[in-house]
Amino acid sequence: MYMKREYTGQDVYTALQERLHFIFEEFDNIFVSFSGGKDSGLLLNLTLDFQKKYYPHKRIGVFHQDFEAQYTVTTEYVERTFERIKNDVEPYWVCLPMATRTALSSYEMYWYPWDDTKREAWCRPMPRHEFVIDLRNNPITTYHYRMHQEDLAKQFGRWYRMSHDNKKTVCLLGIRTDESLQRYSGILNKKHGYKGECWISKQFKDVWAASPIYDWSNSDVWHANYLFDYDYNKLYDLYYMAGLKPDQMRVASPFNDYAKDSLNLYRVIDPEMWSKLVGRVKGANFGSIYGKTKALGYRNLTLPEGHTWKSYTMFLLDTLPARLRNNYIKKFKTSIEFWHTTGGGLEEHVIQELIDRGYNIRRNGISNYTVMRNSRVIFIGDIPDHTDDIKSSKDIPSWKRMCYCILKNDHICRFMGFGLTREQQRKIDVLKRKYSKVGE
Repeated sequence: MYMKREYTGQDVYTALQERLHFIFEEFDNIFVSFSGGKDSGLLLNLTLDFQKKYYPHKRIGVFHQDFEAQYTVTTEYVERTFERIKNDVEPYWVCLPMATRTALSSYEMYWYPWDDTKREAWCRPMPRHEFVIDLRNNPITTYHYRMHQEDLAKQFGRWYRMSHDNKKTVCLLGIRTDESLQRYSGILNKKHGYKGECWISKQFKDVWAASPIYDWSNSDVWHANYLFDYDYNKLYDLYYMAGLKPDQMRVASPFNDYAKDSLNLYRVIDPEMWSKLVGRVKGANFGSIYGKTKALGYRNLTLPEGHTWKSYTMFLLDTLPARLRNNYIKKFKTSIEFWHTTGGGLEEHVIQELIDRGYNIRRNGISNYTVMRNSRVIFIGDIPDHTDDIKSSKDIPSWKRMCYCILKNDHICRFMGFGLTREQQRKIDVLKRKYSKVGE
């Protein structure tokens, strides 16, 4: 059986059907973002079944953002899927150069899938279908050369709206909240959804993103695949045989923060592709060997003799190229200022433990970024060097956490809680430009 939603007693499949009815009635243009993973694959199949049954006159789009470096079985699954649906949908298989984060190098923040200057190093040949979009066949007017992968995905939505009579458009995403607390918070803490629906968020004028399976569990996904006999990426079978747990099975760029710990699996599962990955991105071989060791900050680190975590952080910053060093410094300063002036939301037992341990803190109102609206806490004076004595939470600021980010090549500083900073900064920049024009 499907998981029941506690607040209604309704199963998630029935809830999805209601949400799809809502989407097909509210939006003129609909497309599904299909990554090749289990969640987006299931959403695509369920949406197509729904469309054929209830809205056969309404044609939907399918957007696939190809990251070039991936398991061969993933490519085979994407090929099978497009071959099966290409006559029933508007297919868009996008193979454009884009800036994609890498967590394998202390010298490069990005690598560029389908880089036209490195054709000889591509991990696989460019797909050849009439619906494949590359630099020589690119109708997406909102694309900019080597733009960030996140921006490319969003700008595709803008172009899709523009190319479909500028009518109200929605992108369906296979995002589920039980994949991470960040996703959970990002959906359920939204103050302004679409007509009160927290799972629909605005991206641009008349362009929205919806996550209609946000409350599905991992078991719900596999139950649906079995029940409806859907095709899926056989990489998950290989992962299972390799001993991975369900929450460790990810179909993502092999060089990002989430995938680097399992990079060594490429050697076993897809040795031919592995040989190409090594020559494609700097640090791939190093990451596969040391991804789960102290070398990349995975295990408990020991502090070099004579250093504090703050001094060790400063030492590591001095070893980095200017661009990366400035990136870390900017984020560290932002974090320190945040914990000195605004404060993070912490549960009461965590606050009490900090007080009992003698940390110099004070409350600063209520946090709007926590589900339970916890008290905000700011630190008086210096940020702690480490918080090893605090057992109730890992979300306390310290120089040790900053040091970990450098050692883990965590350029985004996810380990410190950063996530949407680029997007937030973009919105701030838009507002600055808007009000600067007003003042002119």
